[in-house]
Amino acid sequence: MEFALCDLIHCLLALAVFVLLLLVVMAHVTAGMIDQRCDEKEKYFLSAAGLNKPFPSLSEPPSLELSVVVPSYNEESRLPVMMEEAMDYLEKRQKKKPSFTYEVIIVDDGSKDKTTEGTLRTRGRLILMADADGATKFADIEKVEAGLQDLSPKPENMAISCGSRAHLEKESVAQRSVFRTFLMYGFHLLVWFFCVKGVKDTQCGFKLFTREAALRTFSSLHVERWAFDVELLYIAQCFKIPIAEVAVNWTEIEGSKLVPFWSWLQMGKDLIFIRLRYITGAWKLEYPRKSQLQVLQRAEAVKGQTQTFWLLQENISITGIPLQCLLAFE
Repeated sequence: MEFALCDLIHCLLALAVFVLLLLVVMAHVTAGMIDQRCDEKEKYFLSAAGLNKPFPSLSEPPSLELSVVVPSYNEESRLPVMMEEAMDYLEKRQKKKPSFTYEVIIVDDGSKDKTTEGTLRTRGRLILMADADGATKFADIEKVEAGLQDLSPKPENMAISCGSRAHLEKESVAQRSVFRTFLMYGFHLLVWFFCVKGVKDTQCGFKLFTREAALRTFSSLHVERWAFDVELLYIAQCFKIPIAEVAVNWTEIEGSKLVPFWSWLQMGKDLIFIRLRYITGAWKLEYPRKSQLQVLQRAEAVKGQTQTFWLLQENISITGIPLQCLLAFE
């Protein structure tokens, strides 16, 4: 009996080692960078004057105070409401402070995530990533801005402020099924164990970056699905970029593209693979050239009143207007 138990333990250990090795091999073989290549026509946008202008680069000095990046995928019903709220806030803020300048970049994800591409083309001193569903009140940007300001020190002016729904967790648990609550806590455990520590809510789609922090983190980003927020924060912690977590107002909006079980299963796999790929060297952290960061640190935002709408890809409409008609409003 004792020998049988020992044999069983040895078999289980061998199986565990085999599974771990298999995961490591799979993680390494399937690793890859986000393809940031684009067609020649995608390097330019159409200005209000009808001229083709080259897209800027995140490594260039900022020329605006704020860039708002809105990832969008089949959001015809939810995006107009979010945009109306956002534009109302931004326009009122600019009236109060004429030196406040901004742009809104709507990124049509299509079949592949283009959020990284959108962020790398921003012009703002600060960059806000906001979900298209409008679940977070846009005026709460002032809260995440305050969180960013409170972070000290900011090495090389790098800092990130994350909107958080952690304060609403008890209420959400009361409204969810036992199964969905189990999935939620399981996901939190995987995030803490494999990737990010100290941030309770990694998935809230309301994050504010300094330009320098965005350049450093998005230059290394690999994940294109739901777990890309986790990798961003993992990269930030690897670079010791300070992160603030700020409570925001949040409301459940119908129409989510997340399928509870399968999406969480995909995210769980991504979390494990993120850690394995960095450990095995399949993925490496990218360091922007010092000259790029030095240029950003010396630059001052250009004064003036500029509002710009860009669209990367064209597949959405706002209040009946095809977005290809809103490629650039300056």
